[in-house]
Amino acid sequence: MITLQLYHKTNNRQTIGGIELLDQWQRDESQVLWFDIEGPLDEATSNLLQEQMGLHPLALQDAARDRHPPKIEEFSDHTFLIFKGLSADSENIDCSTIQISLFVSERFLVTRHSGESPGIIKLRKELEVGLDLFASGPGAMAARLARLFINRYLKILLDLEPRLEYLEESLMGKSGDKILTELVAHKSNLTRLQRVFYYHTQVVRELNNAPHPGFLADQRHVLTDVYEQQERVGSLCTMYYQLASDLIEGYISVSSHRLNQIMRVLTIVTTIFVPLGFLAGIYGMNFENIPELHSRWGYFILIGVMALIASSLLFIFHRKRWFS
Repeated sequence: MITLQLYHKTNNRQTIGGIELLDQWQRDESQVLWFDIEGPLDEATSNLLQEQMGLHPLALQDAARDRHPPKIEEFSDHTFLIFKGLSADSENIDCSTIQISLFVSERFLVTRHSGESPGIIKLRKELEVGLDLFASGPGAMAARLARLFINRYLKILLDLEPRLEYLEESLMGKSGDKILTELVAHKSNLTRLQRVFYYHTQVVRELNNAPHPGFLADQRHVLTDVYEQQERVGSLCTMYYQLASDLIEGYISVSSHRLNQIMRVLTIVTTIFVPLGFLAGIYGMNFENIPELHSRWGYFILIGVMALIASSLLFIFHRKRWFS
């Protein structure tokens, strides 16, 4: 689906339509165009962008892909950006991403996203309320889109924090394998997000550190805000990843401690009953010539000896604090 929004600087209004607006934009250099493509970038549209707007064919090939690492590339009159945005149905840490490509020039903003993008939808709604962003230029719109992408990641990470706190408290109770499974899943998802944030941080850092075509000098503070927000998201992701790792190690330590406690009880029971079983085995043999079997007090003496052995071992274990 292709949507064009044409901003008229002279009367501060916009026109929403299709490819037909491209001719109006070319005739009037004071107008600003937002060319949005949702879904596949076909060959006809790619040729149109190349011929009418001067986009590089190799950059268009990257923009047409559904999977490509985030990047920034500078051309003579525009800047090419790729971000990983969250898909429309991503509401938790088990999220999926879509590729969002941006071509930013002084006169146009071209966006291509492989699926429905809530950030694109929200920006379009903001332009319905007011055209200040359009008036500020495509660079300001691109920075706003980047901020919207980052804000969705931030919300997901902040929603994860109370869940990790709950899992941390659960470790001291009757924790089961479900907790470990959930923690491992969170760690895996955070690892995936860390890779995305690593690329995003590089892109917005380069965008903030040096001037690029399509971004005006007075927009530096906006780009700085985007960079700081991305740094915050990346730091939170790293912190939660470390917390999940610590909780996994804590779960394993608690499980190991509980296993040691069980093995200690079994060891005590085995140590007590080994000598008792030895004595019972000796006097349970069916030999006729066992003197103690003919003793009147033999049975009571053997029971007493066995009780003494058990009591002595229990006393020794208590002194050694094996029961604590």
